[in-house]
Amino acid sequence: MTDIAKRPKLMQKIIAYTDSKEACLLFPSTEAAEGCKAFATSPARGDGTLSDDQITIRAFTIADVNVYGVFVPPTSMPTISAFWTHAGVGISSRFAEHCLAHIDKLREVQLDLPQPPTQDSHSHVLVNERIAGLLNRAPADPQRTAKVSPDDVYLFQTGMSAIYWVHRYLLSKHNSSSVLFGFAFHSTIHVLGDFGPGVEFFGHGTDGDLQKLEPFLAARAEEGKPVQAIWTEFPSNPLLVTPDLKGLRKLADQYGALLIVDDTIGSFCDVDVLGVADIVLTSLTKSFSGYADVMAASAVLSPLSARYSELKVLFNTSYRNDFFAGDAEALEKNSRNYLERSGVMNNNAAKLVEYLQKEAENPASPVKKVYYPTVDDTLAKYRDFMRPQTSEFAPGYGCLFSVEFESEETTIAFYDNLHVHQGPHLGAHLTLALAYTMGVYGKELEWAAQYNMRPEQIRISVGLEDTQNLLADFRIAVEAAKKCAEAVDLTNGGFAVQAA
Repeated sequence: MTDIAKRPKLMQKIIAYTDSKEACLLFPSTEAAEGCKAFATSPARGDGTLSDDQITIRAFTIADVNVYGVFVPPTSMPTISAFWTHAGVGISSRFAEHCLAHIDKLREVQLDLPQPPTQDSHSHVLVNERIAGLLNRAPADPQRTAKVSPDDVYLFQTGMSAIYWVHRYLLSKHNSSSVLFGFAFHSTIHVLGDFGPGVEFFGHGTDGDLQKLEPFLAARAEEGKPVQAIWTEFPSNPLLVTPDLKGLRKLADQYGALLIVDDTIGSFCDVDVLGVADIVLTSLTKSFSGYADVMAASAVLSPLSARYSELKVLFNTSYRNDFFAGDAEALEKNSRNYLERSGVMNNNAAKLVEYLQKEAENPASPVKKVYYPTVDDTLAKYRDFMRPQTSEFAPGYGCLFSVEFESEETTIAFYDNLHVHQGPHLGAHLTLALAYTMGVYGKELEWAAQYNMRPEQIRISVGLEDTQNLLADFRIAVEAAKKCAEAVDLTNGGFAVQAA
């Protein structure tokens, strides 16, 4: 496990080296640093907008790598921090660790000097080959002959950096608006909206939204401003709604949009979306890595896409490999048992959902609803893209589900008595719980409620623990919620502890 404090330590070392009174964030390329500057100086930042003379990019070399610092007054740090958070293109902890180990070689260099060329390490090559092999394994369409090549796999530092860079590549050619179909990881809409002409959000991701999407696409096309891409998660995070990929593909073809599918939650061991997606995005930080100690992502060009050749030219001319070799090495090692771990997580999630769904069907239980593909109305849409079972792996429905309780009091009782780790990650070896709506949208509860996101929901990412032990832990937490419900007079909205 790398020390996450390495990045601020490296920043402090560089600030001290420059004798600067300003704050800074560090990036692995001039392109990423320039993107930060463009974000910070955009009028869209409102009161937080920086002028050109308030932000400076400086280049440094440390041993065999270059690093680029974006310097701003300390009071302006929140502005560039927002870019760092949403775009995900800053240096990694391992990158910083490598630099700190050679800090005696720190030198400032001219910004206009050519950047060192990127070169795939042996681990980069192995990861690309592994992803291509997994995408080609057990296709949903047994008649498919087209194969993903390792050269069709592009690696990025984080899931958000993959979204950011792919979006930037498309903007460089089309400079058109985007559509986000269905609820998604919270930073996605910020990236799609903060760069370019904007994004239209169809946050439910249901058939009703699909019906609304068609006239929107038609109107944009009639205005001469066709949408450049439709983005969607398969299924959505955190309510596990599966979008109608076939319907989206039909509309994308009709109106000239690309269809970009983020399969992180379904995971490409379980689902195969190559037949409909032009680009498949995956946060490799999650179940592919599986140990919560490295961040990474991939963007894969589908060889089945009618626009494959066009995208191949665009990516090969735009892509720069900023994925640090040390991170690639960790990811390669972690992902060796990806299929084995995924099978365990699929099974654990299925057993927990089965138990909680029985509780939800009991009118006396405080468990109100479970969110998982197997208990959602969109199950058939998920199954359309499941891989067939093979001797090495039985596909399932992923490690993530959410559970909703009848009141905030019973939600708190469940959460406080659920003895698993708490945190925002998913796909790790340990089970994690998160009060997702409160944690992510606590200041936007009214907005989130429009999309069925409520404080009474807890998101669960299931790990590799013993199934029976997990079930016992969840039963204890549900029983605590039941005792809380018995002690609360919900009709009066307050506590009314019953007499013994």
